[in-house]
Amino acid sequence: MMKQILFAGVIGLFLTLVGTPLLIKLLARKGYGQYIRDDGPREHASKRGTPTMGGIAFILATVAAYFLAKVITSYLDPKADAAPTFSGLLVLGLMVGMGLVGFLDDYIKIVKRRSLGLRAKAKMAGQLIVGIAFAVLALQFADSRGNTPASTKLSFISDFGWTIGPVLFVVWALFMILAMSNGVNLTDGLDGLATGASVLVFGAYTFIGVWQFQESCANATTLTNPGACYEVRDPLDLAVVASALMGACLGFLWWNTSPAKIFMGDTGSLALGGVLAGLAICSRTELLMAILGGLFVLITMSVVIQVGSFKMTGKRVFRMAPLQHHFELKGWSEVLVVVRFWIIQGICVMVGLGLFYAGWATK
Repeated sequence: MMKQILFAGVIGLFLTLVGTPLLIKLLARKGYGQYIRDDGPREHASKRGTPTMGGIAFILATVAAYFLAKVITSYLDPKADAAPTFSGLLVLGLMVGMGLVGFLDDYIKIVKRRSLGLRAKAKMAGQLIVGIAFAVLALQFADSRGNTPASTKLSFISDFGWTIGPVLFVVWALFMILAMSNGVNLTDGLDGLATGASVLVFGAYTFIGVWQFQESCANATTLTNPGACYEVRDPLDLAVVASALMGACLGFLWWNTSPAKIFMGDTGSLALGGVLAGLAICSRTELLMAILGGLFVLITMSVVIQVGSFKMTGKRVFRMAPLQHHFELKGWSEVLVVVRFWIIQGICVMVGLGLFYAGWATK
């Protein structure tokens, strides 16, 4: 199984490094270019017409890397357990479903020349359908220990005992999926910002999946700390998914970094937000996601604060929201903002992993 993690990451990286320029040529030939807001920073006007919907590249690469890693592992070691798991398939399905909603939004923006894309109600309906389907299915398919891909208990670094029941779980899962999707969508405003931040979080979830597998309650005879074992259905397969995503996003970042040759669009941002929520739910680290994905939370809160302040007082807290544009208008270069925000995201990941390890070590 550990080989699968390595294969998935390498294949995902290779596919987007090679495949993204082919997608760029295809999108450019069809004239599928990015719409740029007139009220945004003036420096962004030069980006108008850059191919968008680049999320197609890392979505397809992730799915392909996941299954190819399993085929290669089975071929090299016929005795290896390389079958897809329900947890892995559900998280991938969530990513693809959210990506399809984003694709429709991008397609309408470009082809119909409607800057807002899908109507708000239609976009929300699509996200709700995908999210509800994931949440309901995630409570099915129990393994021999009775573990389903998701749990009706709230979790931080593991389930902590508050059972909320299946109905409230569906509501909670929808909140997480919508919050993370919108968070990544808001972060995707500068070249490479959301992609690079996502790479760091997927790296964290690769580590978490491996650690949870090594310290799984199912491995009672090999545990180093039996009192802190994890009841997660398919932790190592979640690590395979996270590794495939990390590699695919890293390869995409080669083309998405400043000056970007392609943007991920809503196709990519909704897919990344959805899969991040899916990984958190299936790995029982739901509240920890707020720390691991701290940059997405920070940027989302900047919009909430800006809108709330303007409605209540008529004054704006930031020069422009989301937060990255505030610093651009203060005179920071785009690259400076992106690198410093990546550093913030790196700190969030280190803090999150530190808390994850500390929770295990102190039990």
